[in-house]
Amino acid sequence: MIGGIETKVFNLVFFTVLLIVLIFALVIRYQSGVLSELATQTNQQQQESMEQISLATMQGVMDSTMNRTASLQADLTDTMFREIKNDISMLADYATKLYADPQEYPRIAVEQPTDFSGERNLVTWLYAEDTDAQSESVLDEAGLIGNMGDMMLSLLDNSEYLGACYIATPSGLTLMCDDASSSKECAEVDFVFDSRSRPWYTGASSTGALYFTGIERDYYTNRIGIVCSTPVYRDGKLVAVVGGDLFLDDMDKAVRDSATDSGFRFIVDDEGHVIFSPKTEGILKVVPTEDAVDLCSAEYGALSEVVKQSLEGSSEIMKVEFDEQVCYMTGAPIQTAGWAVIVVAYQEAVEQPTRQMQSAHQRIQEQATETYRQGIAKSKSIMTLMLVILGAMALLNSLILAKRIVRPLNRMTKRIASLTGEDPAFEMSDEYKSGDEIEVLAKSFADLSLRTREYMSENLRITAERERIGAELNVATRIQADMLPRIFPAFPQHHEFDLYASMDPAKEVGGDFYDFFLIDEDHLAMVMADVSGKGVPAALFMVIAKTLIKNRAKMGGTPAEILSDVNNELCENNESGLFVTVWLAILEISTGKGMAANSGHEHPVLRHPGEEFALVQYKHSLALGLMEDIPCLEHEFTLRPGDTLFVYTDGVTEAAHQIKTLFGEERMLQALNAKPDAAPKEILENMTERISAFVGESDQFDDITMLCLKYYGKEEENK
Repeated sequence: MIGGIETKVFNLVFFTVLLIVLIFALVIRYQSGVLSELATQTNQQQQESMEQISLATMQGVMDSTMNRTASLQADLTDTMFREIKNDISMLADYATKLYADPQEYPRIAVEQPTDFSGERNLVTWLYAEDTDAQSESVLDEAGLIGNMGDMMLSLLDNSEYLGACYIATPSGLTLMCDDASSSKECAEVDFVFDSRSRPWYTGASSTGALYFTGIERDYYTNRIGIVCSTPVYRDGKLVAVVGGDLFLDDMDKAVRDSATDSGFRFIVDDEGHVIFSPKTEGILKVVPTEDAVDLCSAEYGALSEVVKQSLEGSSEIMKVEFDEQVCYMTGAPIQTAGWAVIVVAYQEAVEQPTRQMQSAHQRIQEQATETYRQGIAKSKSIMTLMLVILGAMALLNSLILAKRIVRPLNRMTKRIASLTGEDPAFEMSDEYKSGDEIEVLAKSFADLSLRTREYMSENLRITAERERIGAELNVATRIQADMLPRIFPAFPQHHEFDLYASMDPAKEVGGDFYDFFLIDEDHLAMVMADVSGKGVPAALFMVIAKTLIKNRAKMGGTPAEILSDVNNELCENNESGLFVTVWLAILEISTGKGMAANSGHEHPVLRHPGEEFALVQYKHSLALGLMEDIPCLEHEFTLRPGDTLFVYTDGVTEAAHQIKTLFGEERMLQALNAKPDAAPKEILENMTERISAFVGESDQFDDITMLCLKYYGKEEENK
């Protein structure tokens, strides 16, 4: 213990001034050692705590940033594939109609171009060597296909990504619309071309479905790209293959430009081969397909797991070692093409801020320790000189100096030793103001303590803010649930029908809603709606839309009039651009007759006694909130005793399995027809079970809302 030093110093001075000097020097040295050891321990504890907190914070930031980057890049890339897929599907649909009923279409002659220096896009005929271009059958088929010329030109003019489109037949006839025509010289154009040997033709015809080729070079321009193609059948027989080019020069450049000191991106295809990468060496280098390695192979360890998870769905962030480098990786799928984008961050770059913080803290600690040591050395020299000169005043000076030096050090030592995680505060006070190096040391400890507490306080504030937001979302969830009618049976006084509904939001609050209410004793209004977007904004828009629809319906009018007025109300000051799809029906309870209006919503499902559930399809109107004064179409219907009506939101049909397969309308109808005579509540419970079993462990992507009504009619009609 340091508490008896003052007494010892005082007693020793009685014997000799020299002995006092020696003992006092030992005391100062002892105190310095204790403080140095405490400072070292405190510094180590602070460094460990700072390292843990900093690494955890950096890990959280890195997880959020890398996942968002991977998803964003995958979505941007997938946009190109979806657009070309839609374009090719449109061409295939038109070709299917032509071949399904060829007598209903005129024969359009497409003149072979002779001048490629004018129009940018031209339609060109290509023939295989074994094709008799003058035969009657080929000329007739060419005239039929010629109907597609204008559509191909229109798609090429309006598509941002489509490079060329074409349709080829088993007879060797090919109609091509090319955006690179202006770069060709007429004399150099070879109109003899057999599309039947190209990968896009053979791939689509062999798979019988939409097909994406691997990376290849364009036959005419030698540009890098892929081809999307799909077969066209008539009576089960292949009659044509429709295809289109998607050039990937920009994607290749973007991937190469992604390489920085902190990381890079690369893209793999569905076989785990690297197809785009900025690396020129190692396993991530782009090589010909026959030499490419399969990164999904187990021999690549964590890298294999990242690639496989990215192809199947979003990957978690993993630490990966490859080519003598350690990095963090995550990825996201390019769903349409079956590829994946992988984002790489070097470990050294990720952890650099933590190392810099530790280095700065170490420098500050070393400077404080050195200042303390210099101060102690100077104090010892002054004390020794004063004791030698003022020997006569040794007794008095020893007592004063002992109290002045030992007491602050003793208190400071005890205070530092008492510091814990719950009480980390070391503050400067008058008892440490000795006017010498001890005060400097105390200030240094106080500064370190203050910075540590500020850092901990900020973390506590962030944690409290997150808990507050979570609590508010829980309240919002309860409020939204309370707005929907949940008491069943809803109208016990009406035995003409049975009604049940449910809503399961994807997030804390959702944008779907249902509603049902009596306009009068003989008219029942039913509403099923889906707001664009998710979360709190969609929930607020849902409250407005639900209130407007119910209030307007209570005023009377047809479903079309009600939705038209509500649409105009929603369009006012709709700066957020949200919109809502709505199915609204008003049923005359006594007769079963009703009117329905559908503004961009899903088709309802209806079942008659003894039959199966089936979709009721009719023309829709635009969703509400897109533009003012839009006309709303109405549909009359009649429910007979025993009929069952089922309406829903797209969260039912678009519920996705882990492999991104949708639940779809076919599975929905199968679930309904599993127990077609069940009560509405049992029907909805059965549908929920089917969806849960299909989705498995996948996260719920969208709100799932359903309403089912079984109509019994008047009691005398049922007897």
